[in-house]
Amino acid sequence: MLISTGYRLGWKLINRVPESWARWGFDTATNIAWRRQGHGVQMLENNLSRVLGPETTGKELRKVSKAGMRSYGRYWMEVFRLPSISAEQIQRDMVVNADADQALADAAAGKGVIFALPHMGNWEVAGAYVVGRGIKFTTVAERLKPESVFDMFVAFREGLGMEVLPLTGGPNIFGVLAQRLRAGHMVCLLCDRDLTESGVEVEFFGEKARMAAGPAALAIQTGAALYGVTLWFTEDGWVAHCDPVPVPAEGTRKEKAAAMTQQLASVFEQGIAAHPQDWHMLQRVFISDLDPARLPAAPPARAQAGLCASASSARTPGTSPVGCSRTSGT
Repeated sequence: MLISTGYRLGWKLINRVPESWARWGFDTATNIAWRRQGHGVQMLENNLSRVLGPETTGKELRKVSKAGMRSYGRYWMEVFRLPSISAEQIQRDMVVNADADQALADAAAGKGVIFALPHMGNWEVAGAYVVGRGIKFTTVAERLKPESVFDMFVAFREGLGMEVLPLTGGPNIFGVLAQRLRAGHMVCLLCDRDLTESGVEVEFFGEKARMAAGPAALAIQTGAALYGVTLWFTEDGWVAHCDPVPVPAEGTRKEKAAAMTQQLASVFEQGIAAHPQDWHMLQRVFISDLDPARLPAAPPARAQAGLCASASSARTPGTSPVGCSRTSGT
C-alpha cells in the first residue's frame, strides 16, 4: 500500500512543482543514497569498475558513481514529470543520429523495426519521442507485485501511446511480437542483462555476461531490421544513438542469434563507455559476480521468448517502457 501510494503521489505532485524544485529534491535524495552506500550503489560501482577499467582510482570511481546516481535521479524525476512535458519539447530536445532517424522513418513507413537497448538514459522519454514521430511500438512488461504499481506503470505508458504486453498471463509473447513486426510495427526491448538459461553469453567489458536473445531471434524470424540503441542525457535534453545489427549471411539460427547478440553487446559497450554515468545498472551483470549454483533456470514463458532482461533479479519499478520492465522495488 505504501509503495502504491508513493508512486501515485509522485505522478500527482511532482509535475506540479517547478522543475528546479523537483531537480533539487531528486538530486538531494540520490546524494543521500550515494553517501549511504547501500546495496544498489555498491553494485553500480562494481559494474562501473568494469567500464572504467583496472587503472581507475577509487576517487575516480566514486566521482562517476555519484554522477550515476544523480543521472538515475533525473530519470525518475522525468518519469513523474513526463505527463506534463509537451510533445513539442521532447521532439525538439531529443537528438538522434542518422541511423536512428532512418530507422524511425522506416518504422513510420510501415517496416518492422526492433530497437534493443541497455538500461541507459531515459527510455521513457525515448518511447514518448518514438510515439511523437507517429510510430506504433510494442514493449513487454513483467507482471510483478504489487499489482497496483504494475497497473499504474502500464496505464502511464499506454497513456503515452505505447502498447504494453505482460510477459506472463497472456498469449505467447514471441508470437505476438513477431505478428506486430510483420504488420509493420516497431518492437522495443531492453536486453543488457539476462541471467536465465535462455540468455546468450557474451563478452562485455572484457568479461562474460548474459544478454537476452529475443531481439536477435525476432529479427531472424521476421526479417525486421535490428538496431542497438544507446541513450544518454545532455544538460537540457536527450540523445538516442542507433547502430544497425544485420543478420549474418551464414550459420544456424542459434549461431546467428549468438553473433547478433554479441554485436549488440559491443554497441552497448561503446555507448556506456562514452557515457558511464548514464548506465543505470544497480544489479549484478557479470557472471563472475554470481554463484553459478544461483543462476536460475528459465521458466517456460521466458525460455520461449528470451525477451526479458534480468527477469530473475530485483529491479526498480517501471524501469522500461522500451523493454521488459519490472514493477517491484529494488
